[in-house]
Amino acid sequence: MAKTRRANSEGSIWKRSDGRWVAAVITDNGRRISRYGKTRAEVHTKLQALLREREIGLEVDTSRQTMGDFLVGWLLSRKNSLRSNTYLRYHQLIHIHAIPEIGKIKLAKLRPHHLEKLYAKKLDSGLSPTTVRHLHARIHTALEQALRRGLVFRNVASLVMAPARAYTEMRSLTPQEAKKVLKAARGDRLEALYVLALTSGMRRGELFALSWSNVDLENGTLKVAGALLADGTIVPPKTLKSRRHVALTKLAIEALQRRRIIQLEERLAASTEWDNEFDLVLTNLVGNPLNPSNFSARDFPALLRRSGVKRIRFHDLRHSTASLLLSLDVHPKIVQELLGHSTIGVTMDIYSHSMPSLQEEAVTRLDTLLAP
Repeated sequence: MAKTRRANSEGSIWKRSDGRWVAAVITDNGRRISRYGKTRAEVHTKLQALLREREIGLEVDTSRQTMGDFLVGWLLSRKNSLRSNTYLRYHQLIHIHAIPEIGKIKLAKLRPHHLEKLYAKKLDSGLSPTTVRHLHARIHTALEQALRRGLVFRNVASLVMAPARAYTEMRSLTPQEAKKVLKAARGDRLEALYVLALTSGMRRGELFALSWSNVDLENGTLKVAGALLADGTIVPPKTLKSRRHVALTKLAIEALQRRRIIQLEERLAASTEWDNEFDLVLTNLVGNPLNPSNFSARDFPALLRRSGVKRIRFHDLRHSTASLLLSLDVHPKIVQELLGHSTIGVTMDIYSHSMPSLQEEAVTRLDTLLAP
Protein backbone atom coordinates (compact mmCIF):
# COMPACT_ATOMS: atom_id res chain seq x y z
CA MET A 1 0.00 0.00 0.00
CA ALA A 2 1.29 3.45 -0.84
CA LYS A 3 2.17 5.94 1.87
CA THR A 4 -0.42 8.40 3.02
CA ARG A 5 0.98 11.64 1.62
CA ARG A 6 1.50 14.39 4.16
CA ALA A 7 3.86 17.31 4.59
CA ASN A 8 7.15 16.23 6.21
CA SER A 9 6.13 18.05 9.37
CA GLU A 10 2.95 15.92 9.62
CA GLY A 11 4.56 12.50 9.33
CA SER A 12 3.60 9.54 7.15
CA ILE A 13 1.57 6.35 7.55
CA TRP A 14 1.79 3.24 5.37
CA LYS A 15 1.27 -0.51 5.38
CA ARG A 16 4.25 -2.82 4.95
CA SER A 17 4.26 -5.91 2.79
CA ASP A 18 4.11 -8.10 5.92
CA GLY A 19 0.82 -6.48 6.92
CA ARG A 20 2.14 -4.26 9.73
CA TRP A 21 1.36 -0.56 9.75
CA VAL A 22 4.08 2.07 10.13
CA ALA A 23 3.95 5.72 11.16
CA ALA A 24 7.04 7.89 10.72
CA VAL A 25 8.02 11.46 11.47
CA ILE A 26 11.15 13.41 10.52
CA THR A 27 13.00 15.12 13.38
CA ASP A 28 14.65 18.52 13.16
CA ASN A 29 18.04 16.95 12.51
CA GLY A 30 16.69 14.93 9.58
CA ARG A 31 16.36 11.57 11.35
CA ARG A 32 13.27 9.43 10.77
CA ILE A 33 11.46 8.08 13.84
CA SER A 34 9.06 5.18 13.27
CA ARG A 35 6.22 3.58 15.23
CA TYR A 36 4.57 0.26 14.39
CA GLY A 37 1.13 -1.30 14.92
CA LYS A 38 -1.37 -3.87 13.73
CA THR A 39 -3.90 -1.33 12.49
CA ARG A 40 -3.88 2.05 10.85
CA ALA A 41 -5.77 3.53 13.78
CA GLU A 42 -3.15 2.26 16.22
CA VAL A 43 -0.19 3.84 14.40
CA HIS A 44 -2.20 7.01 13.76
CA THR A 45 -2.56 7.42 17.52
CA LYS A 46 1.18 6.83 17.97
CA LEU A 47 1.96 9.34 15.23
CA GLN A 48 -0.13 12.01 16.93
CA ALA A 49 1.75 11.38 20.17
CA LEU A 50 5.07 11.81 18.36
CA LEU A 51 3.90 15.06 16.80
CA ARG A 52 2.73 16.40 20.16
CA GLU A 53 6.09 15.56 21.75
CA ARG A 54 7.94 17.35 19.00
CA GLU A 55 5.62 20.34 19.16
CA ILE A 56 6.37 20.96 22.83
CA GLY A 57 10.08 20.51 22.27
CA LEU A 58 10.58 17.00 23.61
CA GLU A 59 13.05 14.64 21.97
CA VAL A 60 11.21 11.75 20.37
CA ASP A 61 12.04 8.06 20.47
CA THR A 62 14.64 8.08 23.21
CA SER A 63 14.12 4.40 24.01
CA ARG A 64 14.44 2.94 20.51
CA GLN A 65 17.15 5.17 19.09
CA THR A 66 20.31 3.25 18.30
CA MET A 67 23.84 4.52 18.65
CA GLY A 68 24.14 4.36 14.88
CA ASP A 69 21.13 6.63 14.35
CA PHE A 70 22.24 8.99 17.07
CA LEU A 71 25.83 9.28 15.83
CA VAL A 72 24.69 9.93 12.27
CA GLY A 73 22.36 12.67 13.52
CA TRP A 74 25.06 14.16 15.74
CA LEU A 75 27.51 14.21 12.86
CA LEU A 76 25.02 15.98 10.60
CA SER A 77 24.35 18.56 13.31
CA ARG A 78 28.07 19.44 13.33
CA LYS A 79 28.57 19.58 9.56
CA ASN A 80 28.08 23.32 9.11
CA SER A 81 30.30 24.23 12.07
CA LEU A 82 33.34 22.20 11.02
CA ARG A 83 35.94 22.66 8.30
CA SER A 84 35.29 20.28 5.44
CA ASN A 85 38.41 18.18 6.09
CA THR A 86 37.68 18.06 9.83
CA TYR A 87 34.16 16.86 9.08
CA LEU A 88 35.56 14.17 6.78
CA ARG A 89 37.89 12.95 9.53
CA TYR A 90 34.97 12.82 11.98
CA HIS A 91 32.90 11.01 9.35
CA GLN A 92 35.64 8.40 8.92
CA LEU A 93 35.96 7.78 12.64
CA ILE A 94 32.22 7.42 13.14
CA HIS A 95 31.30 5.43 10.03
CA ILE A 96 34.40 3.22 9.74
CA HIS A 97 35.23 2.55 13.37
CA ALA A 98 32.22 3.30 15.62
CA ILE A 99 28.98 2.44 13.86
CA PRO A 100 30.00 -1.03 12.59
CA GLU A 101 30.82 -2.06 16.19
CA ILE A 102 28.30 -0.25 18.41
CA GLY A 103 25.76 1.08 15.91
CA LYS A 104 23.04 -1.45 16.77
CA ILE A 105 23.19 -0.85 20.53
CA LYS A 106 20.34 1.27 21.85
CA LEU A 107 21.55 4.70 22.92
CA ALA A 108 19.87 4.32 26.31
CA LYS A 109 21.49 0.91 26.84
CA LEU A 110 25.07 1.88 26.01
CA ARG A 111 27.39 0.88 28.85
CA PRO A 112 31.09 1.46 29.59
CA HIS A 113 32.00 -2.11 28.70
CA HIS A 114 30.69 -1.56 25.16
CA LEU A 115 33.21 1.24 24.64
CA GLU A 116 36.01 -0.64 26.38
CA LYS A 117 35.43 -3.60 24.07
CA LEU A 118 35.35 -1.26 21.04
CA TYR A 119 38.67 0.39 21.92
CA ALA A 120 40.37 -2.92 22.72
CA LYS A 121 39.25 -4.41 19.41
CA LYS A 122 40.51 -1.40 17.47
CA LEU A 123 43.89 -1.49 19.21
CA ASP A 124 44.19 -5.23 18.55
CA SER A 125 43.46 -4.62 14.87
CA GLY A 126 46.46 -2.30 14.65
CA LEU A 127 44.75 1.08 14.95
CA SER A 128 47.09 3.50 16.70
CA PRO A 129 46.37 4.61 20.29
CA THR A 130 46.23 8.19 19.02
CA THR A 131 43.46 7.35 16.53
CA VAL A 132 41.54 5.43 19.20
CA ARG A 133 41.85 8.45 21.48
CA HIS A 134 40.36 10.60 18.71
CA LEU A 135 37.53 8.08 18.35
CA HIS A 136 36.88 8.23 22.09
CA ALA A 137 36.87 12.03 22.01
CA ARG A 138 34.25 12.09 19.23
CA ILE A 139 32.00 9.59 21.04
CA HIS A 140 32.38 11.54 24.29
CA THR A 141 31.41 14.81 22.58
CA ALA A 142 28.40 13.18 20.90
CA LEU A 143 27.19 11.70 24.18
CA GLU A 144 27.54 15.08 25.86
CA GLN A 145 24.96 16.35 23.38
CA ALA A 146 22.71 13.42 24.23
CA LEU A 147 23.08 14.23 27.94
CA ARG A 148 22.22 17.91 27.44
CA ARG A 149 19.11 16.96 25.50
CA GLY A 150 17.92 14.49 28.10
CA LEU A 151 18.37 11.45 25.87
CA VAL A 152 20.63 9.72 28.42
CA PHE A 153 21.11 10.07 32.17
CA ARG A 154 24.91 10.07 32.03
CA ASN A 155 27.76 10.19 29.57
CA VAL A 156 29.14 6.67 29.78
CA ALA A 157 32.24 7.74 27.82
CA SER A 158 33.25 9.72 30.91
CA LEU A 159 33.52 6.42 32.77
CA VAL A 160 35.95 4.92 30.25
CA MET A 161 39.67 5.58 30.13
CA ALA A 162 40.93 6.45 26.68
CA PRO A 163 44.04 4.52 25.57
CA ALA A 164 47.27 6.04 26.80
CA ARG A 165 48.95 8.26 24.26
CA ALA A 166 51.66 6.28 22.55
CA TYR A 167 54.98 8.04 22.85
CA THR A 168 57.05 7.63 19.72
CA GLU A 169 60.47 9.13 20.00
CA MET A 170 61.11 11.50 17.17
CA ARG A 171 64.27 10.69 15.26
CA SER A 172 65.92 12.91 12.71
CA LEU A 173 68.35 11.63 10.14
CA THR A 174 71.92 12.79 10.27
CA PRO A 175 73.30 14.35 7.06
CA GLN A 176 75.10 11.07 6.35
CA GLU A 177 71.92 9.02 6.81
CA ALA A 178 69.92 11.43 4.65
CA LYS A 179 72.46 11.01 1.85
CA LYS A 180 72.16 7.21 2.14
CA VAL A 181 68.39 7.41 1.81
CA LEU A 182 68.61 9.67 -1.25
CA LYS A 183 71.20 7.38 -2.83
CA ALA A 184 68.99 4.33 -2.27
CA ALA A 185 66.00 6.19 -3.76
CA ARG A 186 67.82 6.97 -7.02
CA GLY A 187 66.11 5.05 -9.80
CA ASP A 188 63.06 4.21 -7.68
CA ARG A 189 59.77 5.08 -9.39
CA LEU A 190 58.91 7.09 -6.25
CA GLU A 191 62.27 8.82 -5.98
CA ALA A 192 60.60 12.25 -6.22
CA LEU A 193 58.50 11.43 -3.17
CA TYR A 194 61.53 10.74 -0.99
CA VAL A 195 63.51 13.70 -2.30
CA LEU A 196 60.60 16.08 -1.70
CA ALA A 197 59.99 14.65 1.77
CA LEU A 198 63.59 15.31 2.77
CA THR A 199 64.06 18.66 1.07
CA SER A 200 60.64 20.30 1.55
CA GLY A 201 59.37 18.78 4.80
CA MET A 202 55.94 18.15 3.24
CA ARG A 203 53.56 15.83 5.04
CA ARG A 204 52.78 12.45 3.48
CA GLY A 205 49.18 13.42 2.70
CA GLU A 206 50.36 16.65 1.06
CA LEU A 207 52.84 14.77 -1.10
CA PHE A 208 50.27 12.16 -2.14
CA ALA A 209 47.84 14.95 -3.16
CA LEU A 210 50.40 16.99 -5.12
CA SER A 211 49.24 17.63 -8.69
CA TRP A 212 51.33 18.67 -11.67
CA SER A 213 49.25 21.85 -11.96
CA ASN A 214 50.76 22.96 -8.65
CA VAL A 215 54.35 22.27 -9.71
CA ASP A 216 56.36 24.98 -11.49
CA LEU A 217 59.65 23.41 -12.52
CA GLU A 218 60.69 26.44 -14.53
CA ASN A 219 60.62 28.73 -11.49
CA GLY A 220 61.52 26.00 -9.01
CA THR A 221 58.43 26.16 -6.79
CA LEU A 222 55.39 24.12 -5.88
CA LYS A 223 52.11 24.91 -4.13
CA VAL A 224 50.75 22.82 -1.27
CA ALA A 225 47.02 22.91 -1.97
CA GLY A 226 45.59 19.72 -0.50
CA ALA A 227 46.10 16.48 1.38
CA LEU A 228 45.10 12.90 0.60
CA LEU A 229 43.13 11.11 3.33
CA ALA A 230 43.28 7.37 3.96
CA ASP A 231 40.00 6.81 2.07
CA GLY A 232 41.38 8.44 -1.10
CA THR A 233 39.63 11.76 -0.57
CA ILE A 234 41.64 14.92 -1.29
CA VAL A 235 40.81 17.73 1.12
CA PRO A 236 42.04 21.31 1.57
CA PRO A 237 45.07 21.90 3.82
CA LYS A 238 44.47 21.64 7.55
CA THR A 239 45.15 25.33 8.26
CA LEU A 240 45.83 28.51 6.32
CA LYS A 241 49.53 28.15 7.13
CA SER A 242 49.49 24.65 5.61
CA ARG A 243 48.45 26.18 2.28
CA ARG A 244 51.85 27.42 1.16
CA HIS A 245 54.40 27.80 -1.61
CA VAL A 246 57.61 25.80 -1.32
CA ALA A 247 60.91 26.58 -3.00
CA LEU A 248 62.41 23.51 -4.65
CA THR A 249 66.01 22.40 -4.33
CA LYS A 250 67.97 21.40 -7.40
CA LEU A 251 67.72 17.78 -6.21
CA ALA A 252 63.91 18.05 -6.09
CA ILE A 253 63.63 19.66 -9.53
CA GLU A 254 65.74 16.93 -11.12
CA ALA A 255 63.78 14.19 -9.33
CA LEU A 256 60.48 15.69 -10.52
CA GLN A 257 61.76 15.88 -14.09
CA ARG A 258 62.63 12.18 -13.94
CA ARG A 259 59.22 11.49 -12.41
CA ARG A 260 57.51 13.07 -15.42
CA ILE A 261 59.33 10.70 -17.75
CA ILE A 262 58.60 7.64 -15.58
CA GLN A 263 54.91 8.57 -15.33
CA LEU A 264 54.62 8.98 -19.10
CA GLU A 265 56.10 5.50 -19.56
CA GLU A 266 53.69 4.07 -16.99
CA ARG A 267 50.75 5.78 -18.69
CA LEU A 268 51.69 4.27 -22.06
CA ALA A 269 52.07 0.84 -20.47
CA ALA A 270 48.72 1.06 -18.67
CA SER A 271 46.94 2.17 -21.84
CA THR A 272 43.16 2.31 -21.27
CA GLU A 273 43.53 1.33 -17.60
CA TRP A 274 45.27 4.62 -16.82
CA ASP A 275 43.12 6.76 -14.51
CA ASN A 276 44.82 9.83 -13.03
CA GLU A 277 41.73 11.94 -12.40
CA PHE A 278 43.52 14.59 -10.34
CA ASP A 279 46.72 14.75 -12.47
CA LEU A 280 48.72 13.59 -9.45
CA VAL A 281 52.50 13.61 -9.48
CA LEU A 282 52.73 10.44 -7.40
CA THR A 283 50.49 7.52 -8.36
CA ASN A 284 50.44 3.76 -8.61
CA LEU A 285 51.13 2.01 -11.92
CA VAL A 286 47.68 2.79 -13.35
CA GLY A 287 47.43 6.41 -12.23
CA ASN A 288 45.42 5.97 -9.03
CA PRO A 289 46.39 7.73 -5.77
CA LEU A 290 48.97 5.90 -3.69
CA ASN A 291 47.62 3.72 -0.90
CA PRO A 292 49.00 5.11 2.40
CA SER A 293 48.80 1.75 4.20
CA ASN A 294 50.60 -0.18 1.46
CA PHE A 295 53.23 2.54 1.18
CA SER A 296 53.97 2.57 4.92
CA ALA A 297 54.03 -1.22 5.17
CA ARG A 298 55.91 -2.04 1.99
CA ASP A 299 57.53 0.71 -0.07
CA PHE A 300 59.15 2.88 2.59
CA PRO A 301 60.55 0.00 4.70
CA ALA A 302 62.04 -1.48 1.50
CA LEU A 303 63.81 1.82 0.79
CA LEU A 304 65.26 1.93 4.31
CA ARG A 305 66.54 -1.63 3.99
CA ARG A 306 68.32 -0.73 0.75
CA SER A 307 69.83 2.35 2.38
CA GLY A 308 71.04 0.54 5.48
CA VAL A 309 69.46 3.22 7.68
CA LYS A 310 67.76 2.15 10.89
CA ARG A 311 63.99 1.99 10.47
CA ILE A 312 62.15 5.25 11.05
CA ARG A 313 58.65 6.56 10.32
CA PHE A 314 58.05 8.37 7.06
CA HIS A 315 57.00 11.40 9.11
CA ASP A 316 60.53 11.47 10.52
CA LEU A 317 61.75 12.67 7.11
CA ARG A 318 59.76 15.85 7.79
CA HIS A 319 61.45 16.17 11.17
CA SER A 320 64.78 15.59 9.47
CA THR A 321 64.18 18.50 7.09
CA ALA A 322 63.58 20.87 9.98
CA SER A 323 66.49 19.57 12.04
CA LEU A 324 68.95 19.76 9.15
CA LEU A 325 67.88 23.31 8.31
CA LEU A 326 68.16 24.44 11.92
CA SER A 327 71.63 22.90 12.12
CA LEU A 328 72.56 25.11 9.15
CA ASP A 329 71.45 28.19 11.14
CA VAL A 330 68.37 28.74 8.98
CA HIS A 331 66.04 31.08 10.85
CA PRO A 332 63.22 29.19 12.65
CA LYS A 333 60.66 31.48 10.99
CA ILE A 334 61.75 30.19 7.59
CA VAL A 335 61.53 26.61 8.85
CA GLN A 336 58.02 27.31 10.16
CA GLU A 337 56.88 28.65 6.78
CA LEU A 338 58.44 25.76 4.88
CA LEU A 339 56.80 23.12 7.06
CA GLY A 340 53.47 24.92 7.31
CA HIS A 341 53.29 25.09 11.10
CA SER A 342 50.49 27.33 12.39
CA THR A 343 52.87 29.31 14.62
CA ILE A 344 56.59 29.54 15.19
CA GLY A 345 55.91 28.29 18.71
CA VAL A 346 54.90 24.92 17.28
CA THR A 347 58.18 24.73 15.37
CA MET A 348 60.27 25.55 18.42
CA ASP A 349 58.30 23.27 20.76
CA ILE A 350 58.86 20.33 18.44
CA TYR A 351 62.48 20.85 17.55
CA SER A 352 64.19 22.76 20.34
CA HIS A 353 64.47 19.61 22.46
CA SER A 354 65.21 17.29 19.54
CA MET A 355 68.51 18.88 18.63
CA PRO A 356 70.84 18.59 21.63
CA SER A 357 73.80 19.30 19.36
CA LEU A 358 72.33 22.74 18.62
CA GLN A 359 71.98 23.40 22.33
CA GLU A 360 75.57 22.33 22.91
CA GLU A 361 76.72 24.61 20.10
CA ALA A 362 74.71 27.48 21.55
CA VAL A 363 76.32 26.99 24.97
CA THR A 364 79.78 26.84 23.38
CA ARG A 365 79.13 30.07 21.49
CA LEU A 366 77.94 31.73 24.69
CA ASP A 367 81.09 30.58 26.49
CA THR A 368 83.20 32.08 23.72
CA LEU A 369 81.27 35.35 23.84
CA LEU A 370 81.55 35.74 27.60
CA ALA A 371 85.08 34.42 28.05
CA PRO A 372 87.40 36.98 29.73
